[in-house]
Amino acid sequence: MANFILKRGIGLILASLVVALFSSTPVHEWAATPGQIRVLEGHSALLKLGLPVSATVTTSNAQVAAVHGPPDSRNAFNLKQPIRIDSFTQGDADVKVKLFGILPLKSVHVSVVPDIKVVPGGQSIGVKIKSDGIMVVGYNLVKDHNRSLSPGEAANVKVGDVITAIDGRAVQGVEQAADLINKAGKEKRDIELTLLRSKNHIKLRVTPTWDKDSETYRIGLYIRDSAAGVGTLTFFAPKYNVFGALGHVISDMDTGQPIAVKEGQVVHSSVTSIDKGESGQPGEKRGNMIDEHNVLGTIKKNSDFGVFGTMKKTPDYGKTTEPIPIALAEQVKEGPATILTVVDGQKVEEYSIEIVNVLRQKYPATKSMVIKITDPRLLEKTGGIIQGMSGSPILQDGKIVGAVTHVFVNDPTQGYGVFIEWMLNEAGIQTKTASAKAS
Repeated sequence: MANFILKRGIGLILASLVVALFSSTPVHEWAATPGQIRVLEGHSALLKLGLPVSATVTTSNAQVAAVHGPPDSRNAFNLKQPIRIDSFTQGDADVKVKLFGILPLKSVHVSVVPDIKVVPGGQSIGVKIKSDGIMVVGYNLVKDHNRSLSPGEAANVKVGDVITAIDGRAVQGVEQAADLINKAGKEKRDIELTLLRSKNHIKLRVTPTWDKDSETYRIGLYIRDSAAGVGTLTFFAPKYNVFGALGHVISDMDTGQPIAVKEGQVVHSSVTSIDKGESGQPGEKRGNMIDEHNVLGTIKKNSDFGVFGTMKKTPDYGKTTEPIPIALAEQVKEGPATILTVVDGQKVEEYSIEIVNVLRQKYPATKSMVIKITDPRLLEKTGGIIQGMSGSPILQDGKIVGAVTHVFVNDPTQGYGVFIEWMLNEAGIQTKTASAKAS
């Protein structure tokens, strides 16, 4: 009986020790240490294990060093200090961690990625896009002698379709399309429309009908070949001569369909007034394009993450003209941050926000973090996040981490942001090592 009690007591003590061990901070830190990390070239990362460990580096094609203790540590030989990974060249390496310098504990794969620096934006910009094809945005009735109808609707043309060719001829604009339709009508023949619908190309035949009001042949479609608006510049990358803006796709205001870009420009704009946001009613920046002959950049792409293109020099009116580091997606953290934006004229100002939640995304997505406006000045002026503020760069710890994208309709003080890394990738700037891109 005594032996049973003794064994049971020893078992309880061992169980308690195991529970205490696995609930301890060092073990939690060890378990939370990822199996692979990325480090910007020339920068450092910390492995916080909280255990008496040492580390050795096996390099593949990168120069990496493992040092015990943070950069300002006065005791580089205290093995309970975090291990600092210093990167010198792009490539890959493996850091092997050993407990007491003897027992293998963990292996961490290190990818040293390009050190990317960009000039943060915040400037109010005018965006002008000419679509690749002609967008069908609605139907209108053609008034013939005896009836009113829409020949296009009757032929099964859908709102949201994009007309890419008429009678096999690529169309460049609305006026050209109107001339081709009128010409076919005079010749008493149908026209063949080549349409882009949900990424599929289809062909339909439509009969132009004489419209007695306009005294021309028409097919009863409202069509549009361009769009314009005001937004915010996110970044300019002088090393690559590219820019990114808006943080979200530009869609046609009537159909909601993304606009395929044939050509486009960004120019300076000035904020003239603010419609303050309220619960259930998003606010809006109102502004005018100015100095339109001075084109800041050429738009090449319109995607879910914004508009992107080429830019030759740093635009005026920015908070700074000096490039600053970017933060990789996994480096963004919850806590205080700031945004750069314009609420009056062309003056870029910095405002306090809080990154409330960070979504750990393995693949690009537009809603990367939840942010909250905390700056009393901005809340007083705008009520929070408003239309036209999309694209405002988000800064944290001296780095650009993302951009404002959407507002919560029922709470304009909060909204979403997108990681800057996803926007850089869309601009053609890859945050990968050469070996990763080749794999």
